[in-house]
Amino acid sequence: MSREATPLMQQYREIKARHQEAVLFFRMGDFYEMFYDDAELAARTLGLTLTSRNNGGAAEVPLAGVPVKAGADYVRRLVEKGFRVAICEQVEDPRLAKGVVRREVVETITPGAAFADDLLDGARNNFLCAVHSVHAVHGEPAGPDALVGIAAVDVSTGELRLATARAREAEAVLARLAPRELLVQRGAPPVVLDTLAGRGASFADGRTDGALVTEREAWEFDPGLAAEDLARQFGVLSLEGFGVGAGDGAAVGAAGALLRYLRELQPAGVPHLAPPVVERPGGVMPLDEMTRRNLELTESLRGEGTAGTLLDVLDRTLTPMGARLLRQWLLAPLTDRAAVDARLDAVAALAADPLARCALRESLDGVRDIERLASKAAAGRATPREVRALGDSLGRLPEVEEALRRIVDNSGVGSRESGVGLEGPTPDSRLPTPGSSSLTRIGELLARWDPCADLCSEIQRLLVDRPPLAVGDDATVRPGVDAELDELRALRDGGRDKIAEIQTTERARTGIASLKVGYNKVFGYFITVTNANLHLVPPDYQRRQTLAGEERYVTPALKEYEERVLTAAERIEARERALFEGVRSRVGGEVRRLQRAARAVAELDVLGTLAEVAEREGYVRPELTDDFDLDIAAGRHPVVERMMARERFIPNDVRLTEAARLIILTGPNMAGKSTILRQVGLIVLMAQVGSFVPAARARIGVVDRLFTRVGASDNLARGQSTFMVEMSETSAILHTATRRSLVLLDEIGRGTSTYDGVSIAWSVSEHLHDRVGCKTVFATHYHELTQLADDLDAACNYNVLVREVADPQTGAPQVLFLHRLAPGGADRSYGIEVGRLAGLPAPVLARAREVLAQLEGRAAGGAGRGKGNGSRRAGPVAHRIARPAAPDQLGLFAPSAPPHPAVERLKALDPNTLTPLQALALVAELAEEAKRSKP
Repeated sequence: MSREATPLMQQYREIKARHQEAVLFFRMGDFYEMFYDDAELAARTLGLTLTSRNNGGAAEVPLAGVPVKAGADYVRRLVEKGFRVAICEQVEDPRLAKGVVRREVVETITPGAAFADDLLDGARNNFLCAVHSVHAVHGEPAGPDALVGIAAVDVSTGELRLATARAREAEAVLARLAPRELLVQRGAPPVVLDTLAGRGASFADGRTDGALVTEREAWEFDPGLAAEDLARQFGVLSLEGFGVGAGDGAAVGAAGALLRYLRELQPAGVPHLAPPVVERPGGVMPLDEMTRRNLELTESLRGEGTAGTLLDVLDRTLTPMGARLLRQWLLAPLTDRAAVDARLDAVAALAADPLARCALRESLDGVRDIERLASKAAAGRATPREVRALGDSLGRLPEVEEALRRIVDNSGVGSRESGVGLEGPTPDSRLPTPGSSSLTRIGELLARWDPCADLCSEIQRLLVDRPPLAVGDDATVRPGVDAELDELRALRDGGRDKIAEIQTTERARTGIASLKVGYNKVFGYFITVTNANLHLVPPDYQRRQTLAGEERYVTPALKEYEERVLTAAERIEARERALFEGVRSRVGGEVRRLQRAARAVAELDVLGTLAEVAEREGYVRPELTDDFDLDIAAGRHPVVERMMARERFIPNDVRLTEAARLIILTGPNMAGKSTILRQVGLIVLMAQVGSFVPAARARIGVVDRLFTRVGASDNLARGQSTFMVEMSETSAILHTATRRSLVLLDEIGRGTSTYDGVSIAWSVSEHLHDRVGCKTVFATHYHELTQLADDLDAACNYNVLVREVADPQTGAPQVLFLHRLAPGGADRSYGIEVGRLAGLPAPVLARAREVLAQLEGRAAGGAGRGKGNGSRRAGPVAHRIARPAAPDQLGLFAPSAPPHPAVERLKALDPNTLTPLQALALVAELAEEAKRSKP
């Protein structure tokens, strides 16, 4: 062994060699220590003091350390910054070790594989995804129709999902899952990673679009090996019982790589993984990034988290499982009308019975995260406090069941007790009537209800009401549960009574009435006998000490008792740990039951929440059809109306049919065009999620895709300007939309010249009308587009009304925005009035009005300007705009100035008759003449 490798550092290097991509937390007594590059990284990232350790001879090794008790916080900080952390523990008692204490990595924590609460958000899943693409392996171009397999696992809950999608839709699937970490095949071209994982973001330093990217060998994605590995994991002969078919090979391959990776991270295994759920194409509406962003479903455009989002409006869930499920539903609207109606029926039944719904929600209040607690128990990570929290949560499930039965029993009067949905004039918008199928989903949940009463009873019987975080900190097991434990506690806590008992027994046995049992720290327990009674001492008494007037003895029984008392604390902790681990193992072995119970609780929580919001906000049940039409009466924006007084929000009607499937929506800025677009999109999305909607009536033909392009932004990371982003998003819509889609567009073509912009907007509208044939609302300031209503059979014009009023003080005209949608096109944009409201200086406004007057006059007199009156850019500026004359300054080319002689000679000249030499001579003459002329 070299001088640079002490036995300890040799052990460290061997372990580090197997975990090169992770920061190694190396247990050294009460500290986790890091060496070499890890120490420097930790010092730089965590603000630790960088020291050194002698590694034999003169060698000094960089060192940084953190206390074990504070290790979780430092791990969290590293993982949040995208690093992996390998936890290397001492796996043998240092007191018994011969040489260097044996150490092993017991867990590797990554952003996508974490159990700790401080690394997780209770309201959202923490997915680790694997992406499998054959094209990525061979380096072939991955076309938009190439199949991509996606596997996603949430280690904290045990969820495992498989999905197969076309390359063009893979991004939507991944974005819905929002993985913290991605597994890809080694050697995949960056363009593939960008397309699949980063929505065009660059791939560098192992990260793409916020996710940590981990490369794995291509063979790990082999579908055949993966299928065998998954079958062994779940103890089955074939995956067919889980709905996995021949066409799911790519997703199975991704799942196999995922499982191998998890076993490396968790050497103890992942027994809590639930059987895979296969997501079939067509059952869920893919939502691209621009639609999720523009509709502000779960994230605010203002960067304020969930504030001001649809999730913020709807989320009244009471459990973490419910919060996660509601987010999943919002990002994955259904396209199967029967499935949507099943959810709507359940929401209607809950909305119809406020008392039963209140009872249900009260019973759910206080239920902790059963799903994650069960996973922790199965993985052997749950603390005594967490297991007790699981037991207490299970203890509330009988109340949930009772509330469900009450809903079923009261279903006959549901339609008479609630005003929710009664605004609509048609029976379809009302609550279900007696005898309807409104309770189908609730009945299914009730029929499969499992309160896990045996697990609840065992947990509550064994553990104290308020257990400590760790065994040994305080009492964990109840008294009276285990005789051995009670005896040990009696030894520890009731020593005085036991000593009195021994003393009485020995007095009776020896006949020495003055015999006493004593204790000191030096000799421990002993029996004192006076010299007068020494002749009565039994043979089994062993002399311990001689004093004046007395002798001290011990007996085998007293020695045994002494040993038991002195080791009672350690033995109590060991016994409590054994009992606790027994119940934790028992609970972990039932993780499948607990996961099913958690899913049922989550669904009830979401359904009850949607019913609660519907009643509070005055939402109605939408009517879902397989027809083309979309008919919304008095629709409202669910987020905007929450931010203002209800009476101030102006509802609007929107109707799209086969005969009127393209609406050209014009109107001034600030009139509310974007709000109308978004509220139409949100109402359709809410309906297909299974929620009631903010409207007086809504009849919605189920859509397969929803596209919402509103607003403008650039993407500097991709090197794309605002206009390029706009065109890219528009291109995606035109290539992906079908006749069953709903397209909501705002201001296409505004990032380029007027003619270019109008031309693009015009052709996009025609393409959507003629070739795609989908439902479209196109908001624009290009009033030229109103001509489309004359040229296209199914196009119509709508505008958002404004009213011009006089300022009560100055008499100047002002604009009053009515926010009311009406048939017909707008004739003006009122952009200057919006500028006035924004506080532009008065001279700027006055000059803008002069320029507008000149432009409108020329547009009115010019040919081929179309309906450009008052548009943002009514037409190209064919002539220079006259500048206002500056006072006391003559123009450079004033009309009264006489023409220069050289100019007169040039006017009379015919350049075509000049030879090159003649031209040069003429230029020389003109130059001399100009020099001689007076300025």
